[in-house]
Amino acid sequence: MEKNRSIHVAMQALGQAARAAARVVARSDTATRNLALIATAEAINRDEALLLAANTQDVAQAKQKGLEPAMIDRLTLTSKGVASMTTGLRQIAALSDPIGAITDLDYRPTGIQVGKMRVPLGVIGIIYEARPNVTADAAGLCLKAGNAAILRGGSEAIHSNQAIAACVREGLRTAGLPEQAVQVIETTDRAAVSELITMSEYVDVIVPRGGKGLIERITNEARVPVIKHLDGVCHVYVDQSADLEKALRIVDNAKTQRYGTCNTMETLLVHTEIAKQFLPLICEILLKKKVELRGDEAACALVSSMKLATKEDWHAEYLAPILNIRVVADVDEAITHIATYGSQHTDTIVTENYSRARQFLREVDSSSVMVNASTRFADGFEYGLGAEIGISTDKLHARGPVGLEGLTSQKYIVLGDGHIRE
Repeated sequence: MEKNRSIHVAMQALGQAARAAARVVARSDTATRNLALIATAEAINRDEALLLAANTQDVAQAKQKGLEPAMIDRLTLTSKGVASMTTGLRQIAALSDPIGAITDLDYRPTGIQVGKMRVPLGVIGIIYEARPNVTADAAGLCLKAGNAAILRGGSEAIHSNQAIAACVREGLRTAGLPEQAVQVIETTDRAAVSELITMSEYVDVIVPRGGKGLIERITNEARVPVIKHLDGVCHVYVDQSADLEKALRIVDNAKTQRYGTCNTMETLLVHTEIAKQFLPLICEILLKKKVELRGDEAACALVSSMKLATKEDWHAEYLAPILNIRVVADVDEAITHIATYGSQHTDTIVTENYSRARQFLREVDSSSVMVNASTRFADGFEYGLGAEIGISTDKLHARGPVGLEGLTSQKYIVLGDGHIRE
């Protein structure tokens, strides 16, 4: 009881500091916020060895605890990952500042002008598992969008996150912004999460990034609005008019470029007219990479090494070298399958038929819908957002990779010159 009380007091103080810092960041100019981002990037680049050493400690402990390979994959930080963090921060700095932008300004019959101004959300709480790069990405995006951030990484990445947080604090100091503009919760006690998601007086929105269990818990218990996605059950549909060479590259990349990410393909749908030709080719590639294949009866009949899929398999986000395969009669059946089993994350069609491509784009209700491209492109960095704070499958406020605009809101502004309402 005493421990929970001390965590409550500490989180309240952290929330108060974040709210005060948010007001400072919101009124800061673009150059100041960009300076903080660049200084943070330089500190991360300089401290690469320290960051990698901290991460090595986290990975070793994760392996000792027997964490899943997908979790360890997301946890592992490499030199390339450090470079990506610095590149992402620099890209965010180079993006146009959304804060203060006025749109839709128009005269009303009364003579007043009515428009909208883009403004920060305020204080953003981010809860995430494994990925240390989220610490830098989230800090950069929140700052550029004029917000303060409270970050709570998973216990498995505590050393990595604290090392990156030190670089963020240095960047803030260099720019003359309060260090409390980005606070990384140091305790690994889950009680801190319960406090964070109920501090509606200090926190304006929560962004959870992690497994289904974490996100369901946050969604059920939060008293603060949540921007979330639950699963990444992504599909690739290979149409009868597909260029098979393109299809082989896209399907292989969508599944095997990286297994432990939310935009990795989990189910392959193939038109019945080309299944006999295409499936043996793609399955040979996947089997050589030790991908376990599970299919419907039609797919299993074409590839003898494939296991029969269960109903639960079609719903699964494996985050592992396992792939479902189904043979479908047409694009309508593919779209119906995606609507039934998908998670509204990312789905793509491989086709040379313009009409079916347009139908797929129009009718598939996912946050990212693609034509002739790997699902692995569903990423804020690839979309030119500099980085992302997460991928939202919600439909209100923000959808898809959440970048700067998703971390802002709008308010109406009215311009008059002594106007009064008659």
